[in-house]
Amino acid sequence: MGFHLAQINISRLIAPLDDPRIADFVAQLAPINALADRAPGFVWRLQSDSGNATDIAWPDDPFVIVNMSVWDSVESLRHYAYGSKHVELLRDKSKWFGKMEKATYCMWWVPIGHRPTLAEGRDRLAHYQEHGATPYSFWFSRRFPMPE
Repeated sequence: MGFHLAQINISRLIAPLDDPRIADFVAQLAPINALADRAPGFVWRLQSDSGNATDIAWPDDPFVIVNMSVWDSVESLRHYAYGSKHVELLRDKSKWFGKMEKATYCMWWVPIGHRPTLAEGRDRLAHYQEHGATPYSFWFSRRFPMPE
């Protein structure tokens, strides 16, 4: 059995998605999602019928949006996140999103073919927020090898 890398990240919008202050972010969703879909090592991403995940509700807060995806390796995800046009969104994040008190991201290993659920992603993120990096959930700064 092999493994892929799952990741989740959340952000809290400063305004509703239809607010003009968020328009630039919303305009970039389709191109950035298409870039991910074509990226080397990309396997899967959480999306609704609209083609993105902005209308998938985060249970505790309607202003929180979620991004969850699966990649063939840490390196593939890192290259997409920080070595492609996606990095421009990260640089501009403060224009559209407020600061959150806890970590907003984590990664974990999943068996090849597994598609994580939102509940699974929330669980992994909560674990990371409470315990920091462990083999159960971690981040680029402190990685754990895929299971044997």
